[in-house]
Amino acid sequence: MRIAILAHVRQRIAPPFAGGMEAHGWQLAAGLQARGHDVTLFASGDSDPRFRIDPVVAEHYERTFPWAEHRGSAPLIAHLDAAYAAACDRIAAGGYDVVHNNSLHRFAIEPRRTAVTPTVTSLHVPPYDALHWFVRASATPGHRLTVTSATQLAAWWPEGAPAQASVLHNGIDTDAWPYRATGDGRAIWCGRITPNKGPHFAAEAARRAGIPLDLFGPIEDPDYHAAEVAPLLGETIRYRGHLPGEALAAELGRAALFLFTPCWDEPFGLVAAEAMACGLPVAAFDQGAAREVIGEAGAFAPVGDVAALAAAIRQALAIPRPVARDRAVRMFGRDRWLERCEALYRAAIADHAALAA
Repeated sequence: MRIAILAHVRQRIAPPFAGGMEAHGWQLAAGLQARGHDVTLFASGDSDPRFRIDPVVAEHYERTFPWAEHRGSAPLIAHLDAAYAAACDRIAAGGYDVVHNNSLHRFAIEPRRTAVTPTVTSLHVPPYDALHWFVRASATPGHRLTVTSATQLAAWWPEGAPAQASVLHNGIDTDAWPYRATGDGRAIWCGRITPNKGPHFAAEAARRAGIPLDLFGPIEDPDYHAAEVAPLLGETIRYRGHLPGEALAAELGRAALFLFTPCWDEPFGLVAAEAMACGLPVAAFDQGAAREVIGEAGAFAPVGDVAALAAAIRQALAIPRPVARDRAVRMFGRDRWLERCEALYRAAIADHAALAA
């Protein structure tokens, strides 16, 4: 198939990944390309040059419109609207068999556009006002919608999802997150350093449980890091920077436990699946899709309850490492995910053809 992938452009679609959406977009492009599809990645122009890039914007917008300073700003909205309008026009004129839309922008899901090119839209976020009603109006033949968990399906459509919507769990290349049979006693937390990811809770709980903790990831909110995270750092709680995937996988494989502390309605939790693939059981806040993703490979605590999270750390350490690895491979293996993507593409194309007949 000739496939256009329309990405979001806040960050580069390139390693080291700023977050799960970047990792998802990169793995989707790489996986489909490896399976013989003709893929064009519509993303920021500074994304990974190993792909054929059609730049939506010249560089990712975090560089010129920092998130912490420009949330909801009129100049940023105008910048993105113009960029996505032009990109959607190029896709419509490009003769693509299907577009996989990961952009979270309203233009890509307008019925007048999905009527031209069969579209699969993956929603990586909970419903929010800027997109919610556009999504609900977009469930038309030829447009398939996916969410990353059953939790999110119910959040987007509490009255019941339309026939065009389904759950598509994120996939990971489990070979890139190799299993190790033993750990060295450390816990690891990784993700964006921002309040809704809760790294300060992980640090407080690890200290209470008496387990060393290494924190990894980009510092997205410097003020939060300085006020809430940095004061907790010391000999046993360390911030160790933002690592590329191979180096992070090596760190995870050597560790004993993963801490996952979402403080918002986390749609999936890709970092937890990656850690599980390395054999790490997980101590997690029971928020969003955490329980759906982690299942028998973890122990859970209410959001914000440090004492309960410390207890969950001790419980999770008793879970055998093969349990975590087996769940990651069985539920989130990349081939299974890509096969489901291909099935969705075929369904969208068939719906589109039936309308034209």
